[in-house]
Amino acid sequence: MGSFIEILLAVLIPPVGVFLRSGCGLEFWLCLLLTFLGYVPGMVYAIWVLTK
Repeated sequence: MGSFIEILLAVLIPPVGVFLRSGCGLEFWLCLLLTFLGYVPGMVYAIWVLTK
């Protein structure tokens, strides 16, 4: 159930989904940057991080 919520948050608010999985590390900051540059790249990266 936890991964479903993380994936849902990764679609709605990508950095939050990554933050729940990895904390405030490099993956979070990269996701935040990608989300600022464009919503879709941030979402794709967040889903990739959560499923790898």
